[in-house]
Amino acid sequence: MRVLGLSCFYHDAAACLVDEGRIVAAATEESFSRKKHDSGFPKQAIAYALAAGGTDIGGIDAIIYYDKPFRKFDRTLRTHLDNFPFGLAPFVRRMPQMIGTEMRLPKLLRDEVDYRGPVLYSEHHLSHAASAFYCSGWDEASILTVDGVGEWTTSSWGAGRGTDISLLGETRFPHSLGLLYSAITFYLGFKVNSAEYKVMGLAPYGQANFVEHIRKLIAVAEDGSFRLDMDYFDFERGQRMYKPKLEALFGQPTRPLEAVEVTQFHKDVARSLQVVVDDVMVKLATHIVERTGLPRLCLAGGVALNCVANGEILRRAPVEDLYIQPSAGDAGGAMGAALQLWNGLLKKPRLPRLATAYLGPEESDAEVRATLDKYGAAYVELGREAILDRTCELLEAGKVVGWHHGRMEWGPRALGHRTILGDPRNVDMRDTINRKIKMREGFRPFAPSVLEDRVSEWFEIDRPSPYMLLVAQVKPGMTPLPSITHVDNSARIQTISRAEDALYYDLIERFGQRTGVPVVINTSMNVRGEPMVNTADDTYRCFMRTGMDALVCGSFVLLKEEQPALQLRSAADEFGLD
Repeated sequence: MRVLGLSCFYHDAAACLVDEGRIVAAATEESFSRKKHDSGFPKQAIAYALAAGGTDIGGIDAIIYYDKPFRKFDRTLRTHLDNFPFGLAPFVRRMPQMIGTEMRLPKLLRDEVDYRGPVLYSEHHLSHAASAFYCSGWDEASILTVDGVGEWTTSSWGAGRGTDISLLGETRFPHSLGLLYSAITFYLGFKVNSAEYKVMGLAPYGQANFVEHIRKLIAVAEDGSFRLDMDYFDFERGQRMYKPKLEALFGQPTRPLEAVEVTQFHKDVARSLQVVVDDVMVKLATHIVERTGLPRLCLAGGVALNCVANGEILRRAPVEDLYIQPSAGDAGGAMGAALQLWNGLLKKPRLPRLATAYLGPEESDAEVRATLDKYGAAYVELGREAILDRTCELLEAGKVVGWHHGRMEWGPRALGHRTILGDPRNVDMRDTINRKIKMREGFRPFAPSVLEDRVSEWFEIDRPSPYMLLVAQVKPGMTPLPSITHVDNSARIQTISRAEDALYYDLIERFGQRTGVPVVINTSMNVRGEPMVNTADDTYRCFMRTGMDALVCGSFVLLKEEQPALQLRSAADEFGLD
């Protein structure tokens, strides 16, 4: 039996194929469309998943959607009616999109991919819960989901046992920790549903001088339950995230979107927000494990991507262990919905813990070679051992190296398959990559990839962190790692095991043998405003348009100075313009 899970029409559309309970493929639409956070119907992601599963749409026994569209419609309608006439204009704008897409999903599936089988619907936070619990490999665990909003729910908690998930409590719209975070994200001049992670990266540069201001916006009980003071917010009416009263509270106007200057004030607000979010998440986690009696915690929803708060949960809450799915946000709902059908509804036996996050597309060496030849690229083809040695040589020489191999990562983090590498000992490497390659803000930190069996030597953490979703302090007394150490001496860690990725593991191990440091810089291969690269074509163009010094793509090694000038087919092709 093959089940296809879908998420789309809000942000980060995705498809996931489950075959007899085994996760065969999962990918976001943005990987193919090259439109960041693409929310449209995931036609290309579906096509990839079917091809990876060796089937076509006729081989799919059921499709399940991650949401209940009519409940979402109910929330939208009631909210706009309650705020009439202010909500009329956004209601009129929103309705055609809702009615023409998710509320007519069976017709859309017929028209777009010729699917005529059963269409089922999960619930938004149940999909989140399933994506974490059923992938955790644990027979029983507490569950916490926190995001902006699903149908009505903005956070939920409960327990998973065997194939059963019971959600026992929830917070409902408009009271939302995710929407609070998004509102402050916009106030600080960053894009909503896109740049919340920038606020997390900015926070360590600030002081918690505005914690009491944030606490005027959200009342938090000892059990972690919370309510927003809606006198400060405007998202119920759909006009904007907040009212002028919020700007008056902080005493400064909204920073213009993506403005160059980031002042100490903005850093202090970001830090204060993070302190409050940490407090809420720790209280919620504490309450949940005490109520359920299950000290293992599964975490999902967009807020679960806040790796700082995740680290605080482990340090401050009575949580024995924490499992976070690599794609914890809305894209992961596609996987959760498919598993909810297989395990939750059909009661089929569960498989062990999700074995890998490398669930996306890959290309053969022959396909990579054809792409490179198309551009007239200069390259050498090397065997495995020679590639490891050559890459280490380049890193030791201070070069920035693109690293593309195997299947693409599932989730928003580069995990060593569509990655830019650098030497973490090099004090200039962070600024070089930020300025010349990523073309992004200088305050943004880079993550270390470290051997799983040596992580505790270098960082104050006692467990794996394979999906870059935990933050820990760099241990004192070790070789300085200035390019992966944040201003507060923290690092967002990715641990690598040989079982999951032998080539990347061996690269880091060899770098460690040569330098004494089994750690490399790992950041996603993309430039600001673009999705992570997917194909060799994406990778070569990213390599040529940025300041990367070298590229390892499959079995091929390329040096920038040897490449011919990149001849763009047209501006429309290059930048995806109509």
